[in-house]
Amino acid sequence: FQFRSVTTSLMVFTGIAVAFAGGFIMIWLYGQEWFFNFNFFGENMRELFNMRTINLSVAVWVGFIALFGIATDDGVVMATYLMTTVTTILALLPVLTSTGKGSDIMIPMAIPIFGGMIIDITSYFIVPVLYSWRQEISNGKLAKLLQNESITLDR
Repeated sequence: FQFRSVTTSLMVFTGIAVAFAGGFIMIWLYGQEWFFNFNFFGENMRELFNMRTINLSVAVWVGFIALFGIATDDGVVMATYLMTTVTTILALLPVLTSTGKGSDIMIPMAIPIFGGMIIDITSYFIVPVLYSWRQEISNGKLAKLLQNESITLDR
């Protein structure tokens, strides 16, 4: 309803499919022993980010629901010429590195959001291309209409 255009709304929602795939990719990567298995200033990255096999639990599905909302909001904001994915990724880093109470629930919830937003960065390229494509199509139709009008007026 905000854009008053079905095509614009569908373009915004393309980010959801991309983010959904990114969430599953990140869950898979967390279970791989080779992923992030290096030391940085003496700290192992797998241990810092609590990387282990993640099962599809209620917390993970709640994370996907949150991801859908964030991806939709990101697409809407992108449609109005701003970008918010980086701030979401940075905000999730403390959650992913937490070790206190509740971290056993919060980390699995944050993993699909983090992975989805990382992959959703590709929407910086996809959504503007779709907008430009739609604009070129409408400009082409307008040019064709004006050309037909000029031919009719010349006769």
